[in-house]
Amino acid sequence: MNWGSVALWGFVGSLVMTLLMAGCQGLGITRMNIPFLLGTMLTPDRDRAKLLGIGLHVINGWVWALLYAAIFESLQVADVWVGMLISIFHALFSLAVGMPILPAIHPRMASEQRGPTPTRQLEPPGFMALHYGRRTPISVLFAHLVFGAIQGGFYHLH
Repeated sequence: MNWGSVALWGFVGSLVMTLLMAGCQGLGITRMNIPFLLGTMLTPDRDRAKLLGIGLHVINGWVWALLYAAIFESLQVADVWVGMLISIFHALFSLAVGMPILPAIHPRMASEQRGPTPTRQLEPPGFMALHYGRRTPISVLFAHLVFGAIQGGFYHLH
């Protein structure tokens, strides 16, 4: 495994994906703010949460970049198209599995079964994060496709 490629392109891919998702939120395509959602898992301070969330998203991106690299090494192919194909599964997993279980691990998020409380005030994302807007899955898929293209396009096989 090429650890340098994983470290560099996992970092770059995560930052680009975070930027794209922030842009989608700013343009009104989605209401989801991943750095805020991740950061509020660690702190109730809403301003500090965004900074911590970016850090968590980058760490998460490195973990995913390791998985992408393992797949590239296993297939002995690393290119944009393979990276984008992997990213489709990555996005679908995040939307269909990760988002619905987020209330179970997030200390400040209400669940779909239990409404908000004084501590749990954040809206749960729901299946495919649709509670944050009907176009949310499209924005998430787009950002993940770019992440996958970066991983596949720049990863160098060992």
